[in-house]
Amino acid sequence: MVLPECRPVFEEALQALRSNSTPGILTLSKMGLDAADAQVLAEALKGNRSLRTSLVLEKNQLGDAGAQALAEALKVNDSLRQVDLCDNEIGEAGAEALAEAFKVNDNLRQLKLDDNAVGVAGARSFAAALEVSTGFEELWLSRNNVGREGAEALAEALKVNSSLGQLYLRQNNIGHKGAEALAESLKVNDTLRQLYLSRNNLGDAGIRALAEAIKVNSCLKQLDLALNKIGALGVTALQDAMKFNKSLTEVEM
Repeated sequence: MVLPECRPVFEEALQALRSNSTPGILTLSKMGLDAADAQVLAEALKGNRSLRTSLVLEKNQLGDAGAQALAEALKVNDSLRQVDLCDNEIGEAGAEALAEAFKVNDNLRQLKLDDNAVGVAGARSFAAALEVSTGFEELWLSRNNVGREGAEALAEALKVNSSLGQLYLRQNNIGHKGAEALAESLKVNDTLRQLYLSRNNLGDAGIRALAEAIKVNSCLKQLDLALNKIGALGVTALQDAMKFNKSLTEVEM
């Protein structure tokens, strides 16, 4: 339930949504919002056309039910471009609902879901959305227990997706197998510009696979590989790959 001290702000935001008088960005973070509050907010969003940029709801307690309610609103709202639901106790069911919304609404560009618990199933749902979406440009899934299988599903989607420019997968324990799958997708993907893979236990095997992909990829500009137990073999492989790559401007190790 919305915190008592935040109730006036929340009610004002609802009124603005209903009257189509919201600013371009609406921020309702850290307000204690739960699934019931999300349902009320979702109903107001369905008819709103003034919120044209971003809805920020990070660090609440929306849960799966709240995410599902918002997802239904996103299927019909054609003005909103960005949604931030980081740290909201969202799991597989909520992720599946949100992914379905992105399948049917190509006006949506960015979804931030860091610090939730979408897991392998949630990653697979987003992979399926990426395979058909033409508007999805940014997906944030750091610290979501995606694991190797989730990374593999996303990698397969990247082979056919033609819109995603940024993918955040920090601290998901994808391991070297997940990195190898992503590397294969980078050999054919020509839209991804930023890939964030820090704290994923990639090891030298994962780094060497990514290095081989870097040699032929001409789109990627930023690659975050920090804190991945990279040894001498991995460093050497990356250094060698950079001799062939002309697009990467930033590699974090």
